[in-house]
Amino acid sequence: MYLDLDGQGARYAQLIRALKGAILDGRVATGARLPASRALARELDLSRNTVLAAYEQLQAEGFLLGRVGSGSFVANVGNTVPQKRASNTLIAPLSAFARRALANTDGRRIPGRQHLDLRYNLQYGLPLTNPLLGSVWRREVSRAAEHVEFDYPDAQGLPALREQICDYLARRRGVPATPEDVLVVSGTQQAFALAARVLLEAGDTVVLEDPHYRGARQSFAAHGAHARGCRVDADGLVPAALPSSARLAVVTPSHQFPTGALLPLARRVELLDWAAERRAWLIEDDYDGEFRYGGRPLAALKSLDRDGRVIYIGSFSKALFPALRLGYMVLPAVLRDAFVAAKWLEDRGCNALEQAALAQFMGDGGFERHLRRAAIALRARRAAMLNGLKKHAAGVVEVVDSNAGMHLTAWLTRANHGDCERLVAHARTRGLGLYTVAPYCLKPPPRPGLVLGYAGLPPADIEAAMRLLGQCLREVGLAGD
Repeated sequence: MYLDLDGQGARYAQLIRALKGAILDGRVATGARLPASRALARELDLSRNTVLAAYEQLQAEGFLLGRVGSGSFVANVGNTVPQKRASNTLIAPLSAFARRALANTDGRRIPGRQHLDLRYNLQYGLPLTNPLLGSVWRREVSRAAEHVEFDYPDAQGLPALREQICDYLARRRGVPATPEDVLVVSGTQQAFALAARVLLEAGDTVVLEDPHYRGARQSFAAHGAHARGCRVDADGLVPAALPSSARLAVVTPSHQFPTGALLPLARRVELLDWAAERRAWLIEDDYDGEFRYGGRPLAALKSLDRDGRVIYIGSFSKALFPALRLGYMVLPAVLRDAFVAAKWLEDRGCNALEQAALAQFMGDGGFERHLRRAAIALRARRAAMLNGLKKHAAGVVEVVDSNAGMHLTAWLTRANHGDCERLVAHARTRGLGLYTVAPYCLKPPPRPGLVLGYAGLPPADIEAAMRLLGQCLREVGLAGD
């Protein structure tokens, strides 16, 4: 028990004042049991008789209640918690980074943490629920706990996991990499934060597709970088619209977020040439490359990189579950040491137990089996959404179907941006969560649209949600009867 004796007068009197202060200002709650006299005497370097005398005096004054065989307890004396002073009088001014971080962060927008009262939430980023995966993961963690080292892990990531990531990327994404190229991170968001620290100075320009993943913009803005948008069309990013100078560009060539476009080979080559000529870096965010439902996908941009300008980012949040908080970066050789140093300074490395469990899961083939089952489930949910939109919103929305991912983008054909916001607000009153494209854009999009996530709901609920969407469209006057 922490007590600060003031050094004025007899020791038992100092102890009485210290105990009274702790009780009156609420640091010791009503009903709390005080330490035994011997224990408190030993802790404060007092004689036991001094502590006994203080306890007896406080009992006599009504501050303590003594119970034979049980000890001394704090009486109800109407103690109150002291009034807090205004926070701005207690802290120094925030740093520039802290001010930018606060301006670019909104924890209420975390998928699944908002609008919990909605019956049908079509928010992008909600995980695919799979009860079987939960039991399998508990088993893998238990197995890993038997042999994982209790020391600090390798800041770059456990070698076993980095080996499995390399094997997976070579087979599934055509990315050649060695374990030395891989850095295990706490998800895509940490990858962007590390890239900002290693590659950018405050005021540098970073190019983002427009529209783009908002989390990347927030990380770079907090670091002080200037975000500049690059136009996106039906084929993805337009290389001819890239600025003449920038330190870094973030791209999603395999499944443009959120439009779903697939960047053709010719544009990939143009993009790589742009980076090589300007000595700029490219971050390839392959956020959901595991899930394709038709057609042969192009290999990752990283597989075409001959000049060492591409940093490849992948995440297990979408493939497994967001709570895992594990992802990875495949780095050019010249950047390895700097990124590993930045990672070490930030957190000394990701959770070793979770890394070991994931390495086992991948090595035993469990990860691939899970991906096959997840793809079947997602294909059924995607079909339910496409069929529902065709049935209940035909002629009102234009759907971009990219045969991939965990969401669809639906552009409204008969509405302006104000109409779209009215639709979203009205749908929410009916228990349907809709989300616009606008927050993912640096400039207002030429037409309003919705980002419709389908991973978090089973097909029957998606069908019901699409039926409700049709009703909402009619109720706000965007569709005929």
